[in-house]
Amino acid sequence: MPIIVQKFGGTSVASPDLIRNVARRVAKTRDQGKQVVVVVSAMGHTTDKLFELARAVGDCTPEREMDMLLATGEQVSIALLAMALKGMGYPAVSLTGAQAGIITDNAHTKARILSADQERIRQELGKGNIVVVAGFQGTNARDETTTLGRGGSDTTAVALAAALNAEVCEIYTDVDGVYTADPRLLPEAQKLDRISYDEMLELASLGALVLQARSVEYAKHYGVTIHVRSSFNDNRGTLVKEVSGMEECRLLSGVAHDVNVAKIGLFDVPDRPGIAKHLFRALAAEKIDVDMIIQSWMRSGKNDIVFTVTRDDLPRALPVVERVVGEIGAAGMDYNDHMAKVSIVGAGMVSNPGVAADMFEALADENININMISTSEIKISCVIEENEVLRAVRAIHTRMIEKQREQTAGYPPKVDQPTANRVNLTSAAKANTI
Repeated sequence: MPIIVQKFGGTSVASPDLIRNVARRVAKTRDQGKQVVVVVSAMGHTTDKLFELARAVGDCTPEREMDMLLATGEQVSIALLAMALKGMGYPAVSLTGAQAGIITDNAHTKARILSADQERIRQELGKGNIVVVAGFQGTNARDETTTLGRGGSDTTAVALAAALNAEVCEIYTDVDGVYTADPRLLPEAQKLDRISYDEMLELASLGALVLQARSVEYAKHYGVTIHVRSSFNDNRGTLVKEVSGMEECRLLSGVAHDVNVAKIGLFDVPDRPGIAKHLFRALAAEKIDVDMIIQSWMRSGKNDIVFTVTRDDLPRALPVVERVVGEIGAAGMDYNDHMAKVSIVGAGMVSNPGVAADMFEALADENININMISTSEIKISCVIEENEVLRAVRAIHTRMIEKQREQTAGYPPKVDQPTANRVNLTSAAKANTI
């Protein structure tokens, strides 16, 4: 009997009524002759409330204890969903991440999945149970509870789909697919029938909230087909899979934005070997992820280095940078925590000159100043002022995405059906990090 993995986010299980709605959807899949493994997030804003509780008891929030606290949110959801299914007459069992065999590294609050032991889940499926697994959590080699970071339930679902050779991994959210821009910000955005792993990975890492970037890494590494769907209707969503010839049909797949951006600059940095290593090794030691990096042209033996971090990481990054400024003999530093990043992504950019010029022209026409620029083969990102992000997304989408739609009438072609995977999860996919 084929296995389907279904993941439901916090908005999908935010209330008892919504949990019953999820139970009905899961039961419908079971009635279609599928074995079902369900991964759920914490209810609604539970994780945020748990963070607030931690801050309320004091300033000391050790990462190990935060993991112990945050993991409780998903345990509430899995128990309630299993109860709802049993109340409908469907056998079900709830499992924590540890019980489901999710083994991670030791990085509390940002752990990576190393392996997924499928034995317990297969035993429960063999008993006829619908298996409900807590997303976002696992256990390390010392049997310590760990969590996977924001959006980690997506990664749990994809990892289990890979380990179980699932037919497809269905990710249910509050939007019914992947759009050319955030439909909550831009109502005229259009849903994509399908998108390649590389494009989805770029969109996810650039601020598109529909999937966690790490889950897309896993999906690409293990060939897992992801179907992004809405919890609130039966519409077909967006398939995330390996797609060939995409660049021939579609120049751009979407516009992403991210307002969780802070910019840090170091001025008059001595231009000698080892300076960048010293700075970014010190940030890495504090587990601070760095995104865009720009080093200016050397003048009089000195240059400037500017980089971005998340606004959440800024309070931890500033003292590190201040210390390094003194150690390397730079003139000083400054920061701005009211920045945003707007990006375009598309496999067709590789063979189409002029895309960057079109993006910059769209921003210039709106009198939006560009602070930083970063590119890859299939994306261009610009850092701008936070209060200009809506105008930027709208201008780029109108000039580039909507124009493209007019020029490629009839696209996208008919969507393929999901195909079964034949892969096993043995270790974590390695991320490309700075």
